[in-house]
Amino acid sequence: MEADSRMDPGTAEEMADAEMLENPFEPYIEYLRQELENQDPIFIIGIIVALAVVIITFVFLKYFLTSKTVRSAVLLVGLCDSGKTLLFSRLLSGKFKRTQTSITDSSAPYKAKNDRGSTWTLIDLPGHDSLRSQYMEKFKSAARAIVFVVDSAIFQKEVRDVAEFLYFLLTDTVISRNAPTLLVACNKQDITMAKSAKLIQQQLEKELNTLRVTRSAALSSQDGSVGGSVHLGKKGKDFEFSQLSMKVEFMECSARGSKGEEGDADIETLEKSLARL
Repeated sequence: MEADSRMDPGTAEEMADAEMLENPFEPYIEYLRQELENQDPIFIIGIIVALAVVIITFVFLKYFLTSKTVRSAVLLVGLCDSGKTLLFSRLLSGKFKRTQTSITDSSAPYKAKNDRGSTWTLIDLPGHDSLRSQYMEKFKSAARAIVFVVDSAIFQKEVRDVAEFLYFLLTDTVISRNAPTLLVACNKQDITMAKSAKLIQQQLEKELNTLRVTRSAALSSQDGSVGGSVHLGKKGKDFEFSQLSMKVEFMECSARGSKGEEGDADIETLEKSLARL
């Protein structure tokens, strides 16, 4: 008797169920493949482009938010004897402290006076011209904000040096790319001869404009092109701080305070700016 070559219906169903268990998505994949084959190629290209845009946006946001999180340092910089170290002490403890010229960095957690409970790493960098670039190179990538401390009482004598230090910072490629907030703290306002924040800003803009011209001319004469650093401000226009990609604030303060060592410092404006970071 010839064997029945037909498969039992029950056995066929069991095999189909087994295949479904092994690859449960196969029917959907097959359906999707057939649908795509029936679609206009332009429509398919549109879907691919849309997906690419979503992926690129996601990667960019992830990088942007991560970089913001990493940059949690507030750098205190300025010339020697501008009052950085006393300001560092006042921000952290509110207390007056006799200081001397720093030859290394000092850092401590600083809790901002805001409802978010933000905490930054406050770092006091040496002001000596032989050490500035070394310590800026070390910490600039982590800077969320830079507090540039100016001695308002002798600013007229130091305007050139202050401008050169600022030019060094503002034309740095890393600082320009990260665009940390720049807070120019016009310190020692308790002294009668101290210059106002408005006057200091105006004179620095003029001095930086002059520096930009001379530095650009010097670089061009060396190799025929201007390169190696970021161009300061807008080309063809006199320099103003408003042209920068970073947020810039000028403020008056006194780390010593009007009542001397026993009194409180006059740094409320600076503290409010740090609270907004």
